[in-house]
Amino acid sequence: MSILEKLSWAVQAGLGHAVGDLVWYVLLAGAAWLVFYVVFRQALRRRRISPRESSGGQVQREVRRSLGSIAVFGLVTGVVVYAATSGWTRLYARVDEYGWWWLVLSVGVMVLMHDTYFYWTHRLMHHRLLFRLIHRTHHLSVSPTPWAAYAFSPVEALVQAGIGPLIVFTIPTHPIAFTAFMAWQVTFNVLGHCGYETLPRWFLRSRAGVILNSVTHHALHHERFNANFGLYFNVWDRLMGTNHPDYETRFDQATSAAPQPQAGQARPVRAEAEIDGVLRAMLERRRARPSVRDPERG
Repeated sequence: MSILEKLSWAVQAGLGHAVGDLVWYVLLAGAAWLVFYVVFRQALRRRRISPRESSGGQVQREVRRSLGSIAVFGLVTGVVVYAATSGWTRLYARVDEYGWWWLVLSVGVMVLMHDTYFYWTHRLMHHRLLFRLIHRTHHLSVSPTPWAAYAFSPVEALVQAGIGPLIVFTIPTHPIAFTAFMAWQVTFNVLGHCGYETLPRWFLRSRAGVILNSVTHHALHHERFNANFGLYFNVWDRLMGTNHPDYETRFDQATSAAPQPQAGQARPVRAEAEIDGVLRAMLERRRARPSVRDPERG
């Protein structure tokens, strides 16, 4: 295959992937928005995690940033496809090369790889020298909505997309398995930012609750910044001591039978100014009382 043919395949694949990502994003985030913020808003009020209401400006920013991230994902896909047509990856087309057992198992391997990749890159992006440059954009949503799933800066979008090349360059990857993995990750990501706890009250006290994360887990991360770095599983946060001490209490509040306080209108303060104030206070506390388990120091 000539270089021009490889480039043609890469461009088509990149555009196709971006369009597919856009469709998944709009369908899933739109469905979650309709369920939690429109149709069942009052019925599910007691499941609201944050008392702060999102604003129209916040939603617009989340959508705009997510669209930019989807464009970055398409570019990365194009690079990966060019590498694949050059024979540099471990992508394969015939299922019988590794069998159906590996195709199914590989999806689980991808999920485990992504969870580990996400935890450590996420903690790294919270380092005080990197946060403003890379990760601050995502944290402008202190009380995120489903539209915040891909609301990253261009640099962070590149970091988030890095799991794709890592997978296809290291393990045998069939397109069906990778598509299943992508469907899993975007669904989990949208629900993780929906702002409403979807799990039952007993969940954290079950064996599953020891391993899996909840919506409250990530919502608390958006509020407090310096804890709860995990994605799908709670294993790394438990091992590294980075679960927020209020996690179980906040989960219980969101899953209690009593209605939560009515969410008010967004406070008349710029998200940028609010986050900068929180970060300054956090840094001042850390300077005054250094911690061995300081997530911002990686």
